[in-house]
Amino acid sequence: MRLSTKSRFAVTAMIDVALREDRGPVSLSAISERHQISLSYLEQLFSKLRQHQLVESTRGPGGGYSLARSAEKITMADIVSAVDFSVEAEEASNSEGSTWMSSELWASLNEKMLAHLQSISLRQLVSEQRAKGVTVEPAPSVVKRGVFAKPKSQPVKMNVPNSVFALAASLVPTR
Repeated sequence: MRLSTKSRFAVTAMIDVALREDRGPVSLSAISERHQISLSYLEQLFSKLRQHQLVESTRGPGGGYSLARSAEKITMADIVSAVDFSVEAEEASNSEGSTWMSSELWASLNEKMLAHLQSISLRQLVSEQRAKGVTVEPAPSVVKRGVFAKPKSQPVKMNVPNSVFALAASLVPTR
C-alpha cells in the first residue's frame, strides 16, 4: 500500500462531500473550485470511488456525488485502496529481484500502514476539520432544479429603412 497525491486528493474530496452531506449531492465542479483540483482528474477519481461503492452519483440539474454509506463506515483505507491499489505494484514489491528479507519487511510495513488507515474513519477526518475551524458555506434557501424557461425578450423596433428601396427613398430629399 502506498500513499500518493492521488490518494491525498481523493481523501480531500471525500472530506468535502462528507462536510456537505446534509445538503444533497455535491458537484465535482464545486469541489474543483474549492480545492484547485482539475475537474477531469476528479472525474477519474470519483469514477473509481463509485466503482468501489464509496459514493453515489445523481444525474441532472442539482446532481453530483454523495456518500454511498455513512461516514463512520468509510475508512481512509477504503478511499486510498479505491484510487491507488494496483496489483502490479504489489507484485513488483514481491518480484524476483527483492530478497526474502526485504519482501518480508515491506509486507509487514504495508500491513501496519493498512491497519492504521483502517482505524481512521471519514467521520473522524470531518470532525478534525470542523475542530480546526473549517466552515461550510450556508445552504441556499431554495435549490432550483429542473428546466428553466428562457426569459421572454421584447422585440426591438428600430425606426430605420428595412430595404434598399426604403433606404434610397430616405436619402432623396423631399420637395
